[in-house]
Amino acid sequence: MKKLLITFKLLCLAVTFSSAQIMYNTYPANWWIGMKYNKIQLMIRGEGVGNHTGFTTTYPGVTISKVNRFANKNYVILDMTIAPTAKPGTIGIRTRKGNDPVNFEFNISSRRPGRGTEFAQGVTSADLMYLIMPDRFSNGDKMNDKVPGMRDQTLRRDTVFNRHGGDLKGIQNHLDYLKDLGVTSLWLNPVWENDMPERTEHGYAFTDHYKVDPRLGGYMGLKNLVQAMHQKGMKYVSDAVYNHVGIEHVLYRDMPDSTWFHRWPTFTQTNYKDQALFDPYASMVDKKLMSDGWFVKSMPDWDHSNKFVQNFLIQHAIWSVEEFGIDGFRIDTYAYNDLDFMNRCNKALYDEYPKITIFGETWVHGVINQAYFCENVFNIKYKSNMQATTDFQTLFYGITPACNEKFGWTEGVNKLYTTLAQDVVYKDPMRQVIFLDNHDISRFYSTVGEDTAKYKMAFAWLLTCRGIPQMYYGNEILMTGVTSPNDGYVRWGFPGGWEGDAANKFTAAGRTEKENSIFNYIKTLANFRLQSSAIKTGKFMQYLPIDGVYVYFRYDGKQTVMCIMNTNAEPKTIDLARFEERIKGYTAALDVAAGQVFKLEKTITLLPVSNLVLELR
Repeated sequence: MKKLLITFKLLCLAVTFSSAQIMYNTYPANWWIGMKYNKIQLMIRGEGVGNHTGFTTTYPGVTISKVNRFANKNYVILDMTIAPTAKPGTIGIRTRKGNDPVNFEFNISSRRPGRGTEFAQGVTSADLMYLIMPDRFSNGDKMNDKVPGMRDQTLRRDTVFNRHGGDLKGIQNHLDYLKDLGVTSLWLNPVWENDMPERTEHGYAFTDHYKVDPRLGGYMGLKNLVQAMHQKGMKYVSDAVYNHVGIEHVLYRDMPDSTWFHRWPTFTQTNYKDQALFDPYASMVDKKLMSDGWFVKSMPDWDHSNKFVQNFLIQHAIWSVEEFGIDGFRIDTYAYNDLDFMNRCNKALYDEYPKITIFGETWVHGVINQAYFCENVFNIKYKSNMQATTDFQTLFYGITPACNEKFGWTEGVNKLYTTLAQDVVYKDPMRQVIFLDNHDISRFYSTVGEDTAKYKMAFAWLLTCRGIPQMYYGNEILMTGVTSPNDGYVRWGFPGGWEGDAANKFTAAGRTEKENSIFNYIKTLANFRLQSSAIKTGKFMQYLPIDGVYVYFRYDGKQTVMCIMNTNAEPKTIDLARFEERIKGYTAALDVAAGQVFKLEKTITLLPVSNLVLELR
């Protein structure tokens, strides 16, 4: 958003008088020359701007083909084309308010260099992604903890319901810590302005798409963080929210007209039933409620059938990549958006940035349900172009029962095997984002009853299975928390991220012996992964679990990694002859976690509740 102060001047007897100043905003804030998306819709918002006449420009290479007006006279939207021959500069747009001339300015510039190599690089199975809620990681600038004029003035770290003061500078201060851990990419919860009265720590209720929240460090805070990440060879994944906004968003409080948000006679909540979208027998009323119902009363639901809404959201996505150097997007509440619109939005990003990554949150139950929302092999009418999803199925119906259920024909680790066997439905399962927890669900260390053996077994799986692994901040120091009675309890601050914290868990000296043991275990596997071609880009082969023991391989022409998961509470010995297809020709193995090489015999004896990661030699 660009704020424009326009002064109306009246000439009287050769003397210039200035009237009161009026504030105007433009969306997008600026644009670039040489974009494939060169036909933009420039929204101008300001008191009575819809009553202005004219809207012309003489800027070479720029044309205004249409002026769109609305019931609310505080808006106009200009259909504008920026030719490849245009030069960087400031476009002057001339209008008249009554008899008075008014000029608006809009900047266009050359594109950011390094597309696909220095930004918009995408994340792949070669990466390890680390999810951070900026308000809860580290406070790098106490001056922005409270911003005068913003609705939420809370600042208390002894409750999960108030802001804690973490910011983008705090993240930047700990990039070396994350890189040392083996992290290559950061996914941050939304950073756009959330000027809501309460519970603003999560960021999912935007109130201005073109402002980085000043409590997180504002525009320069994000610019500096992404630049620092790229200088260290790290990538930034932005959290996109297309489904809804915060109720204090200016476009809801002062709508251009009544068609921008889904409207109901009374508050109507979504039914949360994704099945209605692909069920061949579904009713229209169920489909409509799923897609058009609101999440909560404080989050108005965009109406994606409105072409102006579509363009507003698409332009913001492209703008944020070009302006800040974003490398990929995680899309919030993907299933609740209009799916045809999402295909259009995704395509606009792919066309502009061919290497960019887009994966969507699909908190659903069932592999078919999940695959419906990303690229798949189904012969159906609707075909999603989103590359992948957050893989809730390997969490809910995979690693969680593998850790917590007794082995049986359809229980325990057999569920993990069965879920992965259904990868046949995905166009590219290596793009699926696998994880143990995030900001909305119970922390995995709590899920496994704070059992470190189970936790290590799960992390060994996370860092060796197919897909893109995602950690949640604090996993490496055994942070706990469950979502009952409130999801805020999985969002406590990272100890050591604030001046005066009793312990600094960013350092080995500040961690307990148990915490250091887990930290070093994860670090060892994560850094091995960074050098492992077999895990990063190789193939995946799994064997049917027998007696609670699950064996799978990652392999390519250069390397073979054997992973053996014993989910039993007692030791197990396995015969290696069964795995000759993959181990033939190898005589030794490196136990990656232990750092020890041993000779391969006919059998291997496994410790209770463990996962061996072996590089075969």
